[in-house]
Amino acid sequence: MKERHKDIPIRAQFLKGIGACSWFEIIKEEEVYRIIRFAEDGIIECNSLFIIIGEAEFAIDERFEFSYISHCDKCTIIQNNKKIIFKRLKIDCMTIL
Repeated sequence: MKERHKDIPIRAQFLKGIGACSWFEIIKEEEVYRIIRFAEDGIIECNSLFIIIGEAEFAIDERFEFSYISHCDKCTIIQNNKKIIFKRLKIDCMTIL
């Protein structure tokens, strides 16, 4: 693992990949979660809102780890030996002229 780039938040977790590695940060926002994925050089690759799929519960203040499969559309977190799946919200945007 490379040293953490200065632009990667301290709360971000490193996930080693086969081809590329990424850092993931999760932030609670009302009823959804913001997950930000950073490249090893600190560049933001994705920054989206996610919801939990299914009945799983997630406690952001308790210990957890990002796991596979995690990418810009779906992320997996392991907490208390349980797999929690987060799915990106697809929000339609409307341009106001």
